[in-house]
Amino acid sequence: MIICEDLLFSHGARLEKYNVGDYIFEEGTGAKYYLQIKTGTVKLNTFLEDGKEFVHGLPFDGHCIGESYLFTTHHYAVNAIAVTNCEIIKISKNKIVSILLETPTLMLELSRYTADRLHFRYMISSFLAISDPMVKLEKLFDHLKNYFGFEEAYSFLIPYTRQQIATLTGLRVETVIRNVKKMQEQNLVKLDNTKIYY
Repeated sequence: MIICEDLLFSHGARLEKYNVGDYIFEEGTGAKYYLQIKTGTVKLNTFLEDGKEFVHGLPFDGHCIGESYLFTTHHYAVNAIAVTNCEIIKISKNKIVSILLETPTLMLELSRYTADRLHFRYMISSFLAISDPMVKLEKLFDHLKNYFGFEEAYSFLIPYTRQQIATLTGLRVETVIRNVKKMQEQNLVKLDNTKIYY
């Protein structure tokens, strides 16, 4: 979690529930709240003119979403849509800014988190130039494993479904399934039903 939930609630935050497919915020609207995911997975996306979807990320429990828009007058350039049933902690923009000004270490933590997310976006964007699906998957899994501080083989449970991995990497889900099987054959991953350990 980025900011302690108790701290947020003590300053007037509220918990809101979203069902699968609900919009948490929409592209083109202004940021009015700091939003932190208590439970669930959210998809950050944009829809292109031809109706195709581009997914920017799939943050989950403990992550915040759209936080950079609290410090600009720009409107959201993405949508945030619940992928699973979600509980989102919301606190007004004015209140979170006051908290951050009173506690500069929190501002530093939030800035570090945003920098990590930008790094992730750059990594994902670089995948577009890679044609080998296995290399794409290894790069994604390496980044996630390192981000969460895991080192041992098979110690890290990939937090995404095969469909979500496909969406993040620009691959078809069938390609992900086939290449994850190949990774298992090469002892790069361990599979336990639908779970992927890297």
